[in-house]
Amino acid sequence: MNAARGFTIIEVMITVAIVAILASVAIPSYTGYMTRSKIQEATSALLAMRTKMEQFYQDQRKYTGACVAGTVAPLPAGLKYFNVSCSIPTDNTYTITAQGFQSMAGFTYTIDQGNNRTTVAAPTGWGAPTGCWLTKKGSC
Repeated sequence: MNAARGFTIIEVMITVAIVAILASVAIPSYTGYMTRSKIQEATSALLAMRTKMEQFYQDQRKYTGACVAGTVAPLPAGLKYFNVSCSIPTDNTYTITAQGFQSMAGFTYTIDQGNNRTTVAAPTGWGAPTGCWLTKKGSC
């Protein structure tokens, strides 16, 4: 007589339960990792823009007129998750803002002439906006 081959229903159910437990841990971790990697687009663009603004200031002795095409400090174009804007209220001050869209909607970061880095807005669960750039939930 041949022995039955295959898996019992109990063995299959145990395997499904183990896979479900692993997925419940792995999926949120992966989602958080992907969000943190997209934040780097904003912080890199802001730091690069700040460097360009300082180069413009060395040449012109003012920030007024920067952030336009044809200067050493044009606004970056083609970012995938953030829009960058520039505000120059006086000759000696500026604020550069990166505001998220698509999957990064809700994130807003700024930097100014004093290298003050601020998280203006962050989605629920990321913590309160602070005087630094939130790069992961609850910390800078």
